[in-house]
Amino acid sequence: MSKYTPIDDTLHAYLLAHRTPDDPLLVELQEETRRITGARSVMQIAPEEGTLLGLLVASTGSRRVVEVGTFTGYSALCMARALPPGGTLLACDVSAEYTAVAQRFWAKAGVADRIKLVLAPAVETLRALPESELFDFGFIDADKTSYPIYYEEILRRLRPGGLIAIDNVLWNGNVVREADQSDDTRAIRAINEHVAADRRVQSVMIGVSDGVTLARKLG
Repeated sequence: MSKYTPIDDTLHAYLLAHRTPDDPLLVELQEETRRITGARSVMQIAPEEGTLLGLLVASTGSRRVVEVGTFTGYSALCMARALPPGGTLLACDVSAEYTAVAQRFWAKAGVADRIKLVLAPAVETLRALPESELFDFGFIDADKTSYPIYYEEILRRLRPGGLIAIDNVLWNGNVVREADQSDDTRAIRAINEHVAADRRVQSVMIGVSDGVTLARKLG
């Protein structure tokens, strides 16, 4: 029997149906994002990825989280809810318009006091942090061409045993379509190869949503 199970639409629907369902506030944020951002709502992570992020933050006991790419705040909300008392999340984004939605929903969820939002290019925000400021968990979901920079800046500030989650690593399947030589696709291929070869971490790529790589920093 094969250890690989091909995922068609029916099986994918089955997968999605067998997880903890979203509560009304998460559903409301999904709907509000679609209403306000239209076609750009695809930038919001899939609900099952939000569940995964929350599970990872909670199960690793992470207290200090950094996120690059906040959009309307769904991923930050999922992770902030999973933080223990006193835990904090640094959210890096450049859009005041979209993060205004995020801030409303963080307040509704009662987690606004756990999240520090910085509106500036994430590279500047990260590089301004002392390298002694250690994070437990990092999530990267922003402009693809800057992924290698975000990865390196977070990794040097990540505690040994800490995790980085990188979103969109399958890039709608384009990573294996050689005809696609767009800047974003080439950037995703580059970060995938870089992490796989990086002996500072232990990594695995999983087929959740558009693909997520998990990289654990070795001691």
